[in-house]
Amino acid sequence: MQTTIRYFASVREALGQGSETVELPEHLRTLGEVRAWLAQRSSRHAVALAGDKPLRMACDHMMGEPETPIVPGREVAFFPPVTGG
Repeated sequence: MQTTIRYFASVREALGQGSETVELPEHLRTLGEVRAWLAQRSSRHAVALAGDKPLRMACDHMMGEPETPIVPGREVAFFPPVTGG
């Protein structure tokens, strides 16, 4: 399934791009699985999306957890947590 992946803040800076459209393998069903798959794409992806990094994830503008199901053909986003002041 073709999906738009958006990267924000430090994730965008680490990857050198704000978004990309990728063909996700059909076996990927959750945000956590998408993150792990993307982390294998390149060394930059591995660093930016490492499993030990505290990243927020969203599918179609709805915040989610690693076990949140993805919606085929929609948007998936990754960004660092934000703090207020």
